[in-house]
Amino acid sequence: MRRLVLALIAVVLPAIASAHALDPGYLELRALGQDNWRVTWRAPDIGGRPMPLKVRLPESCGDASPTAPVFDGRAWVSGGIANCPGGLAGGTIHIEGLERSSTDTLVRYELEPGRAQVHRLTATDPAFVVPAEAGVADVLQSYVSLGFSHILGGLDHLLFVLALLMLVSDYRRLFWAVTAFTLAHSITLAAATAGVLNIPSPPVEAVIALSIVFLAYELTLAPDRRDPLTTRAPWLVSFGFGLIHGLGFAGALTEIGLPAGDIPLALFAFNVGVELGQLAFIFAILALGAIARLLLPVLARHANGLRRGASYAIGSIAAFWVIERISGF
Repeated sequence: MRRLVLALIAVVLPAIASAHALDPGYLELRALGQDNWRVTWRAPDIGGRPMPLKVRLPESCGDASPTAPVFDGRAWVSGGIANCPGGLAGGTIHIEGLERSSTDTLVRYELEPGRAQVHRLTATDPAFVVPAEAGVADVLQSYVSLGFSHILGGLDHLLFVLALLMLVSDYRRLFWAVTAFTLAHSITLAAATAGVLNIPSPPVEAVIALSIVFLAYELTLAPDRRDPLTTRAPWLVSFGFGLIHGLGFAGALTEIGLPAGDIPLALFAFNVGVELGQLAFIFAILALGAIARLLLPVLARHANGLRRGASYAIGSIAAFWVIERISGF
């Protein structure tokens, strides 16, 4: 029955996989020196128009005279130069309208050139006072939250985990497979953000999609026809692909940036957030499985057909991603 429920979920999820979830807003304040900051604002797209959000900088800052927003394919970008006598510390940054939205905003700011910090604003917390120094709690809260939201918004990573859940029926083997995946992507996430590994994003994303294609193909086969390595040592397969997925996480973290002086802490917190998001997804799937066992026992007769259909759906979506990402080389 667990495979039945996973198959049902997998039929629905790929159907929406090609649609981007609502992207968060992104505000960057890059210090230029002499009390000047370059302001870059990326507003989420809503029906071909910018989401009605307005950036409110600290009162000490003059009007940044932002440029007209330009659509970059995913969001509306505008910018300008703000003069903030006395600096940003102690001032309030507010995203007006965020409390009426269903998204959040990532604020990346520098108190001085090269000294970056990150803060995440949400509908329930649309403003914050810029601290003179980001404490341990601030870094932990921001980067755990970023990791959690990143994994739940990454349909490719979630499809891989879902396919793994469908492929490994034994709970003990599933535990070790998920643990191996976690260990592997933690290694490459740390290595890439430390600069030890430097691989362009398109090939990494293409291989991530190929990892999903591989699992989907294995799911279409009868258990006795599957690759012996997948059957006997699924942890080894998940470890190998986890190394690649870690590079994908690193790419997202590199775009966000790490706070100067707190890189190990931020890296640890981001990875914790990724794991919490992954575990939340797994527990949600298993909970749905328990509910389905009670409410949909009749569908058990069609479990094999649903599983095969789900496998082809997952594989087709992942194959499309492969082609899309290879075109970006």
